[in-house]
Amino acid sequence: MEAPLTVQIVEFNTKVMQEELKKLGLKVNHHEANITFLKSEIYAIEESIADLTIKRGKKVVASSNGTSVQEAEQRTIESICNQDKTAASLICQLKKRHSTQISTMPMMKDILGVVATLGKTNDDNLSSLLSEYLGIDNMLGLVCKTYDGIKSLETYGTEGNIDKKSGIHGLGGSIGKILHGRFTVFCLENIRPFSGEVVIDDPQRYLMLRKPRLPNGESPPGFLGFAVNMILMDQAYLSCLTPHGHGLRETLFYSLFSHLQVYKTTADLRRAIPFINDGAVSLDGGILRPNGSFCLGDSFKLWGFKHTWKYH
Repeated sequence: MEAPLTVQIVEFNTKVMQEELKKLGLKVNHHEANITFLKSEIYAIEESIADLTIKRGKKVVASSNGTSVQEAEQRTIESICNQDKTAASLICQLKKRHSTQISTMPMMKDILGVVATLGKTNDDNLSSLLSEYLGIDNMLGLVCKTYDGIKSLETYGTEGNIDKKSGIHGLGGSIGKILHGRFTVFCLENIRPFSGEVVIDDPQRYLMLRKPRLPNGESPPGFLGFAVNMILMDQAYLSCLTPHGHGLRETLFYSLFSHLQVYKTTADLRRAIPFINDGAVSLDGGILRPNGSFCLGDSFKLWGFKHTWKYH
């Protein structure tokens, strides 16, 4: 027996409404997916410029005669040269005073320079903090392009003793300079590079790092950026790439700083601890190392590198 007409009409309208609701549900899901995608795109764009604030906000300003940056760099080299009996001092002296004689030496051609001479920052506090964070051994470290360059620096006798008449030791002896103690050397081609994206349309090749985010999507208060992106490199070093096309920021500086975060104050840094994985520093002197240890007490400023990394 057929249902009354009114019941059929109600059932028909119900089915139509259900179909419409299904369509609306699909549209809502589609729009939500679009919103999620757009949010991810927004975050990606934000990350690409996240830690360029200091770079954009402050610029290296030379004096009216255009020599302030060069003078600062020369002071850096002079200060390194005064670190007697170190490999860094020897290399700087050779490049400064015997550049013609050593220009064709394979060993010297492979040495890019000393860590302290390869980057700049625009902020005195940040300069001192980053130098203190790295320590003098790293700041005075030599940077070689290849492992062959590393091997040429030092050779050994049959019993494993250092041959003082060859390599960098023999070179030092030839100008009356004797090396004392150990020294750090970085090999660019052996450093595991940053595996993420870089800002390819910027000659500085800043790393696209994901900012720390609070549950509301904002960065922790006082977060300024990542230390690795606050180093400015001279034009001469921007073209220095490994055989795989990685630059100094992706190799040397990333190996030194990783995701080290920079905050305005120690209070900001401590509030952000849950969002810090690879250490942090604050412009008022706070240092939190990647192993979770804090550096307390008065800061002992070994260096300063406002324009270039230089000793105080």
